[in-house]
Amino acid sequence: MNNLIYVLDFDGVICESVKETAITGWKAASILWNDMPSVAPQEKIDQFRLVRPIIETGYEAILTMRLLYLDEPIEVIYTSYPEKFKLLVEEANLTIDGLKKLFGDTRDAWIKKDLDDWVNMNPLYEGIAAKLKALGQHRSWYIVTTKHERFVKLILQANGIKLADDKLYGLDRNMSKTEVIKGLLKSHPNETLCFVEDRLPTLLNIIKNGEIPAVKLVFALWGYSRAEDSELAKQFDLTLQNLETFLA
Repeated sequence: MNNLIYVLDFDGVICESVKETAITGWKAASILWNDMPSVAPQEKIDQFRLVRPIIETGYEAILTMRLLYLDEPIEVIYTSYPEKFKLLVEEANLTIDGLKKLFGDTRDAWIKKDLDDWVNMNPLYEGIAAKLKALGQHRSWYIVTTKHERFVKLILQANGIKLADDKLYGLDRNMSKTEVIKGLLKSHPNETLCFVEDRLPTLLNIIKNGEIPAVKLVFALWGYSRAEDSELAKQFDLTLQNLETFLA
């Protein structure tokens, strides 16, 4: 399809960032709660990987790591996610904007101290760099992410991937992914958008907003999702794809 334009999520589609997100979340949490050690135990990083599928935006890792430090069971975090997050925010007198800033500042401090170490904690999935470089030679593509754009740019640059600023939509834009997709549909009226995302609720939101006729929605099975998400996805008009198929 010569008129196909790829719109790609970043974490869980392009970048395997779970370890860095966990460590940054723990570092930030230890600033807010001084009973936490500054270095995340490997056990808690491993537990974070299990709950990563429910996290939509990076700052939520701060609250998740606090819950894991308090030894909240994985199952309880899954079933009581919104309530527990709200309680933590209220008890510590936090704000969402403040958490977003703290998460970004904590990353900035890590980058300033050791950029190479931070980049190494954000590897691209095998084969993705070559795929994106080839993609850029013959068609337009975009990144739509809840990550700050400056962090995405650093990771792309470290992997020799070029992407114009106007093709990167990050947290800085204060737009939902659905809003970005709607805008791209208007600017590409004669082309087909292919949105590749590993978070099922995000894809279902687009369906709910009535954009499904104009967008090819791909559920990235190699990202941060649960087995039950794959089963649920089969009930909707989605393309389920593994990494090998996407790279091909």
